[in-house]
Amino acid sequence: MKVVFTAELWIWEARRSDTWTFVSLPAEVSADLLDRPRPPSPGFGALRVRAAIGGTTWTTSIFPDKARGTYVLPVKRAVRTAEDLTPGDPATVTLTVLDP
Repeated sequence: MKVVFTAELWIWEARRSDTWTFVSLPAEVSADLLDRPRPPSPGFGALRVRAAIGGTTWTTSIFPDKARGTYVLPVKRAVRTAEDLTPGDPATVTLTVLDP
């Protein structure tokens, strides 16, 4: 499965001294992913993906976020630096799901 979408970068404050930056997948894409049959696996429903923003590509996992009702993609600092992105900026993401 491959999707392209644009979403705003946002910050999740994991702990007082630690923050993570994410984009949320569109609700309809997340619903399709949640409905896909797959064997039980560790990782709280995480799926391995290949992500690309601009000229930067990386492999990571997306995670279901119950509070938002969507999967979320972590966007690491190296990607944000390479693509000159900060929280609040829109990013066009190409996402390929690697898990069956």
